[in-house]
Amino acid sequence: MWLAACALACTLLGSVGASAQSQRETERKLQQLRDELKTISADRRELEGKRGTAAQQLRQADEKVARTARALSETEAAMRAQEQHLSTLQQERAQLQRGLQNQRAQLAALLRAADQVGRNAPLKVLLSQDTVGDATRMLADHRYVQNARAQRIHALTKQLDALTKVEQDIATRRQALDAARAQQKAQAATLQKDRSQQAATVAQLDDRYKQRAEREKAIGQDAKALEQLLANLRAAAAKAEAERRAAAKRAAAEAAAQAKRGKTERPDRPGKTPPKVVASAPAPKVGGLSWPVSGNLLARFNATLPDGHTSKGVLIGAPKGTTVTAVADGTVVFSDWMTGYGMILIVDHGNGYMSLYAHNDTLLRDAGASIKRGEAVAKVGSSGGQGVPALYFELRRNGQPVDPSSWLQRR
Repeated sequence: MWLAACALACTLLGSVGASAQSQRETERKLQQLRDELKTISADRRELEGKRGTAAQQLRQADEKVARTARALSETEAAMRAQEQHLSTLQQERAQLQRGLQNQRAQLAALLRAADQVGRNAPLKVLLSQDTVGDATRMLADHRYVQNARAQRIHALTKQLDALTKVEQDIATRRQALDAARAQQKAQAATLQKDRSQQAATVAQLDDRYKQRAEREKAIGQDAKALEQLLANLRAAAAKAEAERRAAAKRAAAEAAAQAKRGKTERPDRPGKTPPKVVASAPAPKVGGLSWPVSGNLLARFNATLPDGHTSKGVLIGAPKGTTVTAVADGTVVFSDWMTGYGMILIVDHGNGYMSLYAHNDTLLRDAGASIKRGEAVAKVGSSGGQGVPALYFELRRNGQPVDPSSWLQRR
């Protein structure tokens, strides 16, 4: 597609003497290519938006997984603590059960002793004893047995109450443990769902990474296309210059011949003055070019650009909307959007020199416009996928990139 664009650009620039119909057809085809490029650009921007959304979704999924994993860890810690407490309660219950069995055995012994004395023990004791002292002593023993039996029964009741409370605590802890387990299962399900969503998002990103790889490949092809475009523009300019010089030479020769004939035939009639040959612009001088924009130098010649490619120019950081000026006199030969370069403007300075201004936000001059050194030609931006507002500037001599810092004035 770009080779066709280059060919059309060359045809458009070198169409000196072509018919108006052919020129209109060429312009129509070139406009179709430009429209197609704008459509592709819109599709690419939409894809980049989807990549951004997918990345945000991946971040949210990661955060959800992290939160769920942390909650799951806390639940497991609580479950371990509850299990330990449950084990302690079970040990306490076993101890109480042993105490209860002991109290029951002692109560049974007291009951057997009471049965041996009988229901009317106090009266029997008084009647059976020979002396009052003996009777008093026997009654005291009987009361002791009765009090001991009451104390054992009371202790047994307290033990039973304590056992009941422990069993209630165990039941409550088990309910809490069951609830924790249910919560754990729910969290595990949520975790699995989040992981599935994350896997789906990652799969989507993988697809987009593949598309980005294809885009990177396309950028490389666009760079080659730009090389071809610049070569064609240079060839077209050289051809136009040669045709202009040839036409001027023929016109001068014809004027000289007419003047000679006029002098022979009509001496008193002045001959026609041959047209003046307009000299081409002087070649740029080392260190004589003005900087296209003031700003920080983000990438030098042959440095690595943010997109991973090697810089064939310089990347100058500047606020969005900063005016970009021409580094020397010349003619705008290309002013449009190009994949990988965004809004780009190319100026032919003559004698094989061209300058390139890319990633602009706005282009102020159209193709074919004559410009002067220091004239505003664009506004700094971040078009073409540039991460930050900056101007990408190249200088070429006979189609080959040269280090602009050697040709620009020292700052």
